[in-house]
Amino acid sequence: MTGNPNTQSLEQVNEEQLPVAKHKLHGWKHFAGLYAGEHVAATEFVIGATFVALGASTIDIILGLFIGNILAMLSWALLTAPIAVETRLSLYNYLNKIAGDSMTKLYNWANVVIFTVISAAMITVSSTAVRFLFDIPAQLNWYPSSMWFVAIVLAVGSIVVLVAMFGFSTVADFSKICAPWLFVIFIAGSFALFPALSNHVLGQTEVTSWQDFLAIGDASIWTGINSHGEPGIGLLEVIGFAWAANSITHFGLIDMAIFRFAKKKRYGMLSGVGMFFGHYLAWIAAGIMGAGTAVLLQTSISHLDPGDVAYHALGITGFVIIIIAGWTTANANLYRAGLAAQSIFTNHSREKTTFVVGIATVIIACFPFVFTQMLPLLTYAGLLVVPVGGIVFAEHVLFPKLGFTRYWAKYQQLTHSTPAIASWGLALAFGFGLNALDVMSFYYLFIPTWIFTIVTYTLLAKKYGADKDYHEQQQAEAALQSKIEKFQQKQAETESKYVVDTSMFSKVLNYTSAVALAIISYFACLVMFASPDIASYQENKTQFELYCIIGTVVYFVTAYWSLKRQKSLNA
Repeated sequence: MTGNPNTQSLEQVNEEQLPVAKHKLHGWKHFAGLYAGEHVAATEFVIGATFVALGASTIDIILGLFIGNILAMLSWALLTAPIAVETRLSLYNYLNKIAGDSMTKLYNWANVVIFTVISAAMITVSSTAVRFLFDIPAQLNWYPSSMWFVAIVLAVGSIVVLVAMFGFSTVADFSKICAPWLFVIFIAGSFALFPALSNHVLGQTEVTSWQDFLAIGDASIWTGINSHGEPGIGLLEVIGFAWAANSITHFGLIDMAIFRFAKKKRYGMLSGVGMFFGHYLAWIAAGIMGAGTAVLLQTSISHLDPGDVAYHALGITGFVIIIIAGWTTANANLYRAGLAAQSIFTNHSREKTTFVVGIATVIIACFPFVFTQMLPLLTYAGLLVVPVGGIVFAEHVLFPKLGFTRYWAKYQQLTHSTPAIASWGLALAFGFGLNALDVMSFYYLFIPTWIFTIVTYTLLAKKYGADKDYHEQQQAEAALQSKIEKFQQKQAETESKYVVDTSMFSKVLNYTSAVALAIISYFACLVMFASPDIASYQENKTQFELYCIIGTVVYFVTAYWSLKRQKSLNA
């Protein structure tokens, strides 16, 4: 049941509308696992290969992704986590306090669009693996060229929609155990194809030095020449994209929903686990796999889709990684889209709004452009919501320093905030205007747009009364927060404590899962480092593909079994 904590008893208020209770805060391991799971996903296949097609050079990739991901990690640590920990609120609830219902609904519409498109892209990615099984041609145009592919998308998409409607908690739990396997598989896939690249460039399957790696990268992976035969993107573009890829969640502050559960602000640095496993090593590994597949098939990487790449790198396991990684990512984002839609259409259930949004998602997924254009789509999505992050940053960080009052719009009992809505609209015109004028790389547009929003909102808020005295309202707000804290303390006394499963059988299951990953890694290393000629390489790769699928099955059976035992213990 939803409610207003100002006017209703706290028992009647939806827990999501209140600050997170102290007894529900998490330690650092939770956030390390969370970011590793979310940022090693199916999109990495697409983005890693896209850098190859865009013509980045090897040193630009190695250095640019490092710098860009450091900047992204610092953005979470210095912007998102501090605001989330200080308020213990999600962005949605914070925005409702400072901008009213109208702004919140506009923001939710933006979320519906963004998460629908991302979900559609992941459904398309999963479908590329299924289409490979049925020998349907790769879908390389912006529109579908095969009705059979459309049928596959409809089938895969229907499953995603149904799970997002009724079984999301199971998928969320399953996604948690995917992260270690996904990381191992990405690295293993690059190991499995790198000797083929080495043989193509150097005439030998073994890589004996760092210089050999750079030579192979420059000659056949990150060549500095794009798919049109022209000079590709440079260091600044690589840095910019790595930083901007998640601007929706750090500068845009969507991940306040995650970090409101953090015990300490510095846990924002743990976003680096996802950045350097997913957006550094996995992007590099995906680029190697894409280039290796292109060499094996004697074609351009722009003529391949994720299904091609995964199969030639990993064999049968390639189908598994594409389907699982795409499926879990699509479900999470479709669930978010359904929640955002339900916040707009409050008279309808989340299941119903998710179903309607899901229909639109599946239709969009039939058009392959949604995954072939992931880089610009993610960048423009960030540009769309970064102004909202700027508004919240101004209100929370700058206003107290300027002598303004936080939550002034709430104290004026405004149902909509003209400064917030106007600032967002003007910022979008500013950001997309800069893009139209082509005055700078669009990867960096979120930065001047964010600054413009902060300045605009601050000036408009002053004009509308943010600098006035709200002493009585602030006292009432402080009293309310004290009341909420006492209410949550009473809840903590009655709620059962989380119990960790320390049984011997669960320990055996966890040990077996780890051994399964170690076996996959061992046979991948044999391919990479113990293939002195092409004949031994092919033998080792065939052996690796066999043990990779066996290890994958063993890992998921034991890891999921252990997870279910832990959940049943705390049911």
